[in-house]
Amino acid sequence: MTAGQDAPARPRPQTFRSPFAVAIWWLWALFAVGNLIDLAVQGRTHGSLDAAFGLLLVTSVVYTAAQRPRLVADSGGLTIVNPLRDHRVGWAAVVGIDAAELIRVRCKWPLDDGGTGSRAISSWAVHSSRRKQAAARMRAQRRAARAAPGGRGFGAFGTAPEARPPAPTAADADHVITALTALADQANAAAPDERAVPPVSTWNWMAVALIVVPALALLIAVFA
Repeated sequence: MTAGQDAPARPRPQTFRSPFAVAIWWLWALFAVGNLIDLAVQGRTHGSLDAAFGLLLVTSVVYTAAQRPRLVADSGGLTIVNPLRDHRVGWAAVVGIDAAELIRVRCKWPLDDGGTGSRAISSWAVHSSRRKQAAARMRAQRRAARAAPGGRGFGAFGTAPEARPPAPTAADADHVITALTALADQANAAAPDERAVPPVSTWNWMAVALIVVPALALLIAVFA
């Protein structure tokens, strides 16, 4: 690199999450705030205090289950943020990404004794129901049948119409899997000699406290 040249910009992290879950969180947050204001203005009984702590507990659960989960991909690897735990996986350790009910990241890495360690980490960020998977397979089969010679659905001039599936969004499991697999392939191709290391998993103590503190406060208020 010659003097005066700018260093190449690093690719920006990509975040994948469910917009439906985010919408649920904000709707619940508005509902909870309105009810807490009402309890603060009108509530003067012990039951109102119990209701307020109960509302705070449910709000914490909705936040950790709907707002927190996400997948963050950057140049170094993948961060899987689940309700209470965070997982960091380097691209070299990623050997596959698939979907059951949740997106699953399969990891492998060499052990010091010559063996191989393995682990599968599920992400709460994007859900993929078996019903949707089966429906997607059936749609793909129907499109293939219409496009095949002699298939039904040809246009007036005897040519098969172009299949135009809906544009994928960040919440589509297939889109997320395709995007993350491509990022893993690119990273591994750019650094083929990088050694795979085990994923690092940690508890997010702030998220844990968000649930434990209002739960304890509710117990104290109920039995006080």
